[in-house]
Amino acid sequence: MELNREHFLAIIFHNFRRGLSRQECFDELNSLYSDKAPSYSTVKNWYNEFSRGRCSIQDESRAGRPKSVVVPEKINAVRELIKQDRHVTYREIEASLDISMTSINKILHEHLSVKKICSRWIPHNLTNAQKKARVDWCKEMLEKYIQGTSKAVYNIYTCDESWIYAYEPETKQQSTVWVFQDEAKPTKVVRGRSTSKQMIACFFGINGHVATVALEQRRTVNSEWYTTICLPEVIGEIRKKQKNRRIILHHDNASSHTSTQTKAFLTERKIELMGHPPYSPDLAPNDFLFPHIKNKLRGQRFSTLEEAVDAFKTHVLELPQSDWKKCFENWFKRMQKCIDHHGEYFEKQ
Repeated sequence: MELNREHFLAIIFHNFRRGLSRQECFDELNSLYSDKAPSYSTVKNWYNEFSRGRCSIQDESRAGRPKSVVVPEKINAVRELIKQDRHVTYREIEASLDISMTSINKILHEHLSVKKICSRWIPHNLTNAQKKARVDWCKEMLEKYIQGTSKAVYNIYTCDESWIYAYEPETKQQSTVWVFQDEAKPTKVVRGRSTSKQMIACFFGINGHVATVALEQRRTVNSEWYTTICLPEVIGEIRKKQKNRRIILHHDNASSHTSTQTKAFLTERKIELMGHPPYSPDLAPNDFLFPHIKNKLRGQRFSTLEEAVDAFKTHVLELPQSDWKKCFENWFKRMQKCIDHHGEYFEKQ
């Protein structure tokens, strides 16, 4: 038999008379009826009613329209419930306001035009000063490089460090396959990424890849490695064709990038620093590169880390020049979006 609202209320009333607590009543209902059981809020609200002396589980008669009718008072009440608790459920609204599921659905979608979505993860809770720093940097860059159309953009080289794994599993989306109606759903054993990994630093400009430098095993990314091994290799690659080429370096605010040793190294070699606002991974062009390449490496098992790094380099070199150009164009568009959003993080397009 399918239990309805009155059946559940009778059980709640019985448990109340038995002396069970609200939590004990809810746990018992949940264990017996699982997702069909009333919410804890419903149990709590009815316990409150019974504690005030109510002995009936029938809806109390009231003047005016029946509870299925959508009226301004109910619409405003639902709006206030949502403002108070963004996680509020249909059942909790029903229990609090005593209106039908049909009416709740109508109020939510036709009158309030709300929808339930997952929260978006953000890197950091930005302060007003940090938001202002993001906006100021974006305005400065857009003015200096003429919205990304300046020829000086061709002298900008950016970098980022990332881990490359000997094995990284495919995402669930990548594992999807077509099946016919009479076929069973395929299954796949869950596998974690390997513990064997290699740190790399990848540098590129608007014309494409410049260099990928692997960190030696048992070393850490610090100023010593960055200025004696990594940057010399990158600068050498850039200046192979043009010895006195102007170089504008963009990197984030990692300690190895902002140390006195690194700044002195760049100044000595007349390399300009583009700067980067704190807590702003969304304002780095390499936000395009690593997810794109790593998705291609997922599901492949490499026998050595050198093989994994070589595969990464191969995929990077296969990217057409138009992709690199688009990457930089989108970078400057994101700067404008940051300004439009007053320094807040914004959804990626």
